[in-house]
Amino acid sequence: MNKHLTSIIAIAALFSAPAHAADSYTIDPTHTWPVFEVNHLGFSTQRGRFNKSSGKITLDIAAKKGSVELTIETASLDMGFDKWDEHMKSDEFFNVKFFPTIRFASDKLVFDGDRVMAAEGSFTLLGVTKPLTLTVSNFRCAPHPMVKKPACGADITATLKRSEFGMTKYVPMVSDEVKISVPVEAIKD
Repeated sequence: MNKHLTSIIAIAALFSAPAHAADSYTIDPTHTWPVFEVNHLGFSTQRGRFNKSSGKITLDIAAKKGSVELTIETASLDMGFDKWDEHMKSDEFFNVKFFPTIRFASDKLVFDGDRVMAAEGSFTLLGVTKPLTLTVSNFRCAPHPMVKKPACGADITATLKRSEFGMTKYVPMVSDEVKISVPVEAIKD
C-alpha cells in the first residue's frame, strides 16, 4: 500500500471515530432504592422507599459529559405496613393508578475534576415536570468485585416542594418540603 493511500485511510478513520466515547451503564435495581422523608405533624421525620427502579447512565469523564435517566415505579412504595402503603398510594398522594412512574432525566452532569458532583435535569411527579438538581456525593467508578465488570456508584440527594407537583394533602401539617435520597449503583453495559 502506498503512503498516500495509507494517509487517506488514517485521516478517514480519525474523522469517523468519535472524539470521546461515553460509556453506558445500567442502574442495578437491587442496589438503587429511592427513599423520601417528610416531617409529620412536627413530631417526627417519616420515611418511605420505593422498591423498584430502573434507568441508564452515560458517562464520558474525559469530556466531562453524561446523562442520567431514573424511573421509579410508584406502586412499589413501601411505608412499612400495608394500611399506610394504601393511603400513600391513593389519589391523595402518589395516585399510583394514574401515575405509575416518577422520572428524573438529566443530560447535564456537573464535574469537579473527574468526580460527578451534581446532575441538572427534570423531575416528573404526578404528571408535572419541573427542573431539579441532584447533589451527588461518594461518586466512584471501579471494577465491581462480584460481577467482574466496571461499575459506578454514588449517593444522590435533593429537596423539593411536593405542592409544586400537585401533592397538597395536609400541607403544612405534613411538610411541603420533601427530602430525597437515593443510593445508586450501575454496571457498565
